Amino acid sequence: MKFLIDMGISPDVCAFIRSLGDEAVHLQEEGLGTLLDSAILEKARDEGRVVLAHDLEFGDLLAASGDDLPSAVIFRLRNMRPERVSNALDRVLAQCRGALEKGAVVSVDEVSIRTRPLPINAAG
Repeated sequence: MKFLIDMGISPDVCAFIRSLGDEAVHLQEEGLGTLLDSAILEKARDEGRVVLAHDLEFGDLLAASGDDLPSAVIFRLRNMRPERVSNALDRVLAQCRGALEKGAVVSVDEVSIRTRPLPINAAG
């Protein structure tokens, strides 16, 4: 699986993802730290990547788009230290890897993981 990591997530999370055998790139590594959220989604879609973010706007943009990709994992953790994000991502991948491959928005906090398949329609 390939990931695109937004600025709200530490670049240190890339090392964890790579240790799993997956591919990861951080916006900072590519000099794209000021890229608009809509452009981040477009980049992820074009490159077949899952967006990792700490920003609820990604879920809103994906819902409004009606698209079935890219997938996004939105971290709603109180503590966003890299090790906490990596642990949460490990839980997400154990439970939701298939959904992310098909197209989903996954929201994760300290106690729960919520998965919403894409596309998200107005009814629900």
